[in-house]
Amino acid sequence: MTIDIITIFPNFFDQFLSTSKIKHAIMDGQVVINIHDLRDYTVLKGGKIDDTPYGGGAGMLMIYPPFETLIKKLKTDETYTILLSPQGTVYNQVLATKWSKEIKHMILICGHYEGIDERILTLVDEEVSIGDYVLTGGEIAAMVITDSLTRLIPGVINEASYSEDSHQQGLLKYPQYTKPEIYNGLAVPEVLKSGHHEKIRVWRLTESLKKTLIKRPDMIDKKVLNKEEAKILANLKKEIETK
Repeated sequence: MTIDIITIFPNFFDQFLSTSKIKHAIMDGQVVINIHDLRDYTVLKGGKIDDTPYGGGAGMLMIYPPFETLIKKLKTDETYTILLSPQGTVYNQVLATKWSKEIKHMILICGHYEGIDERILTLVDEEVSIGDYVLTGGEIAAMVITDSLTRLIPGVINEASYSEDSHQQGLLKYPQYTKPEIYNGLAVPEVLKSGHHEKIRVWRLTESLKKTLIKRPDMIDKKVLNKEEAKILANLKKEIETK
């Protein structure tokens, strides 16, 4: 996968690209991440890329022409262009999984100031938000999407490491423990030390359903449950009701 990020703060990404799995994925050629400084594509003096909005209003808007110049230069028949915007589709693990499998080239557009001239929408395939809140710019959102996609590219991390992650299967992940076995009276659940794989599987599924039911019931409402999950969930609801 190739990801092109358009920003007016290219240095914002220096540490991100040189750390942990992102760094190794780039070095191993599993992902190509290019950072483009929008100021290099404006014809205005001093790298100016913003101006006052027509009709008045607070703040400055990013102008359209440099975006058009750069995006048309980068775009191919395989490109999916995303404008990072609080008005967009809310990003989630379902989208991350889908895009990691289907998209070969992605352009992420980072806005700033009061936003971008509305004509930018003629160049994008989708507006995407990472949550119902507003950031000062799209750079953090670009990092979130880049990180979540990169880790799903085959070979970047072991598939078993993310296949049971929270949200990957529509549920929150079950509780996990490591050594020491007991610390200040807090002990690891006995079933996890039993070596009985089926009992451990059922315990993890039960705990995953319980955690999701308590913390994110909205996820339970959206998930299509199999017979085992439905039975466990029914028992959990009864337990909660009787407490």
